[in-house]
Amino acid sequence: MFEVVGAIAGTATYAVLVGVLVGFSPAHRSAKLAAFTGAAVWGVIIVTIAALGISAPRAAGAVPIPVVASAVLLILLFGGWGAFPQFRSALLSVPLPALIGVNAARLGGVFFLILTADGRLSAPFGPAAGWGDMLVGALAIPIAAVAAIGAAKKRGWVGAWNALGAIDLIDAVTLGALSSPGTPFRVFTEGPGTTAMTALPWIMVPTMLVPLYFLIHLTVGAKLRSAARVPRPVPLARSTA
Repeated sequence: MFEVVGAIAGTATYAVLVGVLVGFSPAHRSAKLAAFTGAAVWGVIIVTIAALGISAPRAAGAVPIPVVASAVLLILLFGGWGAFPQFRSALLSVPLPALIGVNAARLGGVFFLILTADGRLSAPFGPAAGWGDMLVGALAIPIAAVAAIGAAKKRGWVGAWNALGAIDLIDAVTLGALSSPGTPFRVFTEGPGTTAMTALPWIMVPTMLVPLYFLIHLTVGAKLRSAARVPRPVPLARSTA
């Protein structure tokens, strides 16, 4: 039952992320359809790999398949950001409150804590990823409200939250890689490591959700920098005549 709940939560989060990033963009209908199709195909690939057992530790060599898949999606997303101005412009058109608000789904970090308590994930990865995601997710709700207000002096709070969210992802990815069984770079060798993250439904986190959240943090940061460069209107001096 727990795995079913995790599968529903993971699938719903992926659908919401893709829906917000694509749905709010001003791209043509054909481009949106292509994006939705690509996202669906990627999900099918990940589920198929996990179902066939290819993603299991040492099943395809020293480097875990989830790590490879996550790297591939990151390269595609960040490569698209750098190489295609239309892709970058479409993302930058997504409202800032929406980009922040979807991070509320990171309250699902509680799943990491449950898996750790059940002995299926090891420290420090499980607790760090769980508590970090829950903190970022909880803060996303008020920070999205702050962003909706639009006051320039509030951008500092949004920037601080965005940095925290990105650092949380980097920390989780690093600890996850250093805890991965069967790899030559494993440092944290106690317990099962990150074995649970190589099977359904948890494999969706590193291979589908984390890359999208990285892209969202990049987009938020770019929007904040763009807003900071916009010159403020200078009030007209009152006439003394």
